[in-house]
Amino acid sequence: MKFISFELAGSPSWGAITDLDEVVDLGKTMGGSLKTIIAAGQLNEARALANSTPPTIKLAEVKLLSPIPDPRMIACIGVNYANRNAEYKDGSEAPKFPSLFMRVPQSFTTHMQPLWRPPESDQLDYEGEIVVVIGKGGRRIAEADAYDHIAGLTIMNEGTLRDWVRHAKFNVTQGKNFCNSGAIGPWMVSADEFGAEQYENMHITTKVNGELRQDDTTASMMFPIRYIIHYCSKFFELQPGDIIATGTPNGAGARFDPPKYLIPGDSIEIEVEGIGKLINGVIDEPV
Repeated sequence: MKFISFELAGSPSWGAITDLDEVVDLGKTMGGSLKTIIAAGQLNEARALANSTPPTIKLAEVKLLSPIPDPRMIACIGVNYANRNAEYKDGSEAPKFPSLFMRVPQSFTTHMQPLWRPPESDQLDYEGEIVVVIGKGGRRIAEADAYDHIAGLTIMNEGTLRDWVRHAKFNVTQGKNFCNSGAIGPWMVSADEFGAEQYENMHITTKVNGELRQDDTTASMMFPIRYIIHYCSKFFELQPGDIIATGTPNGAGARFDPPKYLIPGDSIEIEVEGIGKLINGVIDEPV
């Protein structure tokens, strides 16, 4: 089931989307937020209520928010697709462990809202990614149990300022956290829609102005989703609503010669099998 967080007439709520693009306002009946419902273990209850309650709102009438508007943690895995490691052309061997960096919520906008190109850089780049929303927390989670800890999946455009990720020797934080440089959405598809086969061979594409730039599956991941959850839980105490982005395939704009960075007026469409499409435009940051 597709779960959303949204605003209607300026008031925040959350709910589920029907096959006819109508919204069941579950915030009105269950209270709380999608994150608190996940934390309370009530997602199955929410699904049952959505299936038995007539929708009252058209999807087009609401303003979509990020599925988890206030995540405690946004962890991002870097260079996780085997083809992407080769894309660097630095002769390095495949990594033994995942690369990891953190992002703040303010660095993301939502579905159908524009990414901001800041005045400090003209090297805004796209990165299409599959995102895990943690449903059941824990530490030292076994790989065999990892899928049981997923509440659902969503999509991320992990927008990056390429020159700013090279400002420091040991981190990429600066280039990954400009305001509204990325996007998350449009909804979270609950984990009951997926099985191991889907997690391990899920198709993802990124198009810019209709041109296919990224095209791969999770079968190319050096560190699959189950391992990422297992690995992160060794040092993090994962909690419900935490977000983990799982890496981007090759084909980012920086890897073209010359690079194809985003400019105002561009449209980016990231599509993930079983989830849907995340669509964003680009504008210069309002100053």
